[in-house]
Amino acid sequence: MTYKLKTAYQPKGDQAKAIESLVKNIGKHKKEQILLGATGTGKTFTMSNVITHLDKPILVLAHNKTLAGQLYSEFKEFFPENRVEYFISYYDYYQPEAYVPSRDLYIEKDSQINEEIDELRHSATASLLERQDVIVVASVSCIYGIGDPKDYKDATLTLRQGDIIDRDTVLEKLVQMLFERNDTNFKRGTYRVKGDTLEVMPTYQKSTGIRFEFFDDEIERIRSFDALTGEILEDYSVITLFPATQFVTNKDKLEEGIQRIETELEDRLAYFKEEGKLVEAERLAQRTKYDIEMLREIGTCKGVENYSRHLSLRKAGETPSTLMDFFGDDYLLIVDESHVTLPQVRGMFNGDKARKQTLVDYGFRLPSALDNRPLDFDEFNEKIHQVVHVSATPGYYEFTRTNAVIEQIIRPTGLLDPAVLVKPKEGQIDDIVAEIQARIKQNERTLITTLTIKMSEDLTSYLKELGIKVAYLHSEIDSLERIDIIRDLRLGVYDVIVGINLLREGLDLPEVSFIAILDADKQGFLRSARSLIQTIGRAARNENGHVRLYADKMSAAMREAIDETNRRRAIQQTHNEKYNITPKTIKKDVRAAIRIKLEAEDEGKAKRLSEMDKMEKKTMVEDLGKDMRKAARDLDFEKAAELRDIIMEIKASM
Repeated sequence: MTYKLKTAYQPKGDQAKAIESLVKNIGKHKKEQILLGATGTGKTFTMSNVITHLDKPILVLAHNKTLAGQLYSEFKEFFPENRVEYFISYYDYYQPEAYVPSRDLYIEKDSQINEEIDELRHSATASLLERQDVIVVASVSCIYGIGDPKDYKDATLTLRQGDIIDRDTVLEKLVQMLFERNDTNFKRGTYRVKGDTLEVMPTYQKSTGIRFEFFDDEIERIRSFDALTGEILEDYSVITLFPATQFVTNKDKLEEGIQRIETELEDRLAYFKEEGKLVEAERLAQRTKYDIEMLREIGTCKGVENYSRHLSLRKAGETPSTLMDFFGDDYLLIVDESHVTLPQVRGMFNGDKARKQTLVDYGFRLPSALDNRPLDFDEFNEKIHQVVHVSATPGYYEFTRTNAVIEQIIRPTGLLDPAVLVKPKEGQIDDIVAEIQARIKQNERTLITTLTIKMSEDLTSYLKELGIKVAYLHSEIDSLERIDIIRDLRLGVYDVIVGINLLREGLDLPEVSFIAILDADKQGFLRSARSLIQTIGRAARNENGHVRLYADKMSAAMREAIDETNRRRAIQQTHNEKYNITPKTIKKDVRAAIRIKLEAEDEGKAKRLSEMDKMEKKTMVEDLGKDMRKAARDLDFEKAAELRDIIMEIKASM
């Protein structure tokens, strides 16, 4: 099938030119391109138009779950007739296995899997094996090893109406695909049998089962049905069932893999005994032998991913199979916010290795556990066929990879990049206060970014003394309170937010018309040219957007940021004058707040989290878990991610 874009919008400004250039370069088989799109220019819409010209699967990579959720919702709306899938880490809560030698403390892996997200992950891999018109929006978790796509595909079961096949043979195949028989609790990844009727619930469905009706050894009829009501939904002449897990292997491979585990265990035990590490040897022997028994009996074990190298018959250090391998040899990778996403991809390998190396050294895992890992950066690049790096401020790395830089500077709304003015530090606070007062009169908001905690706290206290409604946003504020502060700023509960790093908040605040950047001439990440451009862009959603940099000298980063902002502003202004466009502030609804307050029966007023006892917190976690799963079902992954963070914070306080 071809990609069909459903939207009432047409490309505006320089979107059409960007679309044409990107498509042309892809057709010429150019491996890497950059879409340098200013904030608010509709980069997602542009890439959606590019996709309609392609006949290949698309992988969209985002640096966190919240951004991935937003992109998934947008692409789902743009392509309702095509497969748009979502692939992120399926843990609501995840505590990795670890060992702290200084305290002799072993921390067992603890996790809670989100069934909704697991279903979506299976749907993604199944779609990639079935068709070409597939867009998968993924977080960087997609570079972690999963099962070999060849093994996954070989383990599929295709059944047709009229096939002559023994029912017990089908049941045996389902067991090999790691489906579980459950005649009472019919859920994803299970099957049930009654006489000549077999019912299967695929892992990529949660409410629709598949019913196979046998007559002797012939499949007489195949139907889908509603698992809750039993209503027949559709008849099939042929259907393909995919394995119940993405980690799957065949029987011969499993036996050979077990032999390889036993061989490695013998070598490792000999090493520990030679080194006089008898405790480590005993620890490793007990755990590994138990896991081998489980693998032989039921085909899996707890922590089976640590044996993935042997079970997939890979060599030590060999590149693991990841989601990227399911795309085949011809696909397009879109790296969103590439200046953040690529460094995150680069750093994941070493962080994972450091934790697992300690487990290996102290006898908790075999050395082969190190091969259950994310891709390193070179391996990641080798798996790329063609890529578009999308960012308002691409990193130096992206510029060294390609000379194909396509700019998208003009906003469909006509909004300009904010005017930027440099002012001396002397008298800066009085100047800021005057600007805040002017913005309050216009019912607009202000952001102030400082370099130190003390400066933020002192400035917040001073503004409060002047009667200004201000909040201080810092790293120790938990997710719930941070969300509420940002929401309250938009509603006018606060007129000002003071913070150190306002980049990481993902702020999208049309009400903000003034940004003050203190100590703009200092050196460091938060005052680099890229960070300054990103911070300045926070005021680009308001027609009165204005930014002041307070500094005593002009740093190279300041000059680069100001020049780039002025260059973009000039292009936008020329376009507006040519087409007689008047910029208008973006109108965006304020989302309902996420509340986790518990009504106190005796006082009739809300309790703070710190005032709740353990049982109250446990009740709250259960209620929030239901809300989180509902948000995931409604495809509101931004809200689901916020709720997940809040649940983790409550659990930590317990």
